[in-house]
Amino acid sequence: MKDKAEQARRRLIDRLRREIDDLGVVEAMERVRRELFVAPSLAHLAYDDAPLPIGEGQTISQPYIVAVMVSALELRRTDSVLEVGTGSGYQTAIIAELARRVVTVERIGTLAESAADRLKALGYANVEVHRAECALGWSSEGPYNGIIVAAGAPVLPRGLMQDLAPGGRLIVPVGSRHAQELMKVTRTADSFSIKTLGPCRFVPLVGEQAWPEETSE
Repeated sequence: MKDKAEQARRRLIDRLRREIDDLGVVEAMERVRRELFVAPSLAHLAYDDAPLPIGEGQTISQPYIVAVMVSALELRRTDSVLEVGTGSGYQTAIIAELARRVVTVERIGTLAESAADRLKALGYANVEVHRAECALGWSSEGPYNGIIVAAGAPVLPRGLMQDLAPGGRLIVPVGSRHAQELMKVTRTADSFSIKTLGPCRFVPLVGEQAWPEETSE
């Protein structure tokens, strides 16, 4: 079983090396063991290129999508990054391998607590995990060089856009509750540039400038 899991891991990393231009992101994903971020009963599926349930109606994202989104952030070691939607902490750990600091927020208390414990146990001292408030993000620690949103928003979240530092990048799925387009927003000197990266599917983003609580069921 262990050999099969390692073979699946190797196949996934090899595929990412072929399809993702940012080698630094792929190497970070190689260092972060995905099986540590899912239930033991799902560990044998950890290196399938697919989302997996993590409880509370939430999922750990498909590795390929994580690679695409983190690559789009164009991270530098000096960057400060905000992640909206901690989930299990898997994507958080990958970002923490690449950036100076990660501030991550999660609206579901049990997930926030377990992710904080997991990330601490794995030695990620450059990560702050917060229980999300009504307002999206965590403005008090901004501005940020990168913001990544792991849930689908109905519109581009203006509040998060304002939390970008000059030159900062926001990666966010935008669309309906069931299907979205991945968007990249870059803050310029006096405005924002917007680019579409392709279709995706995430759980709904809940909060101000997003979906109301009752529609996430």
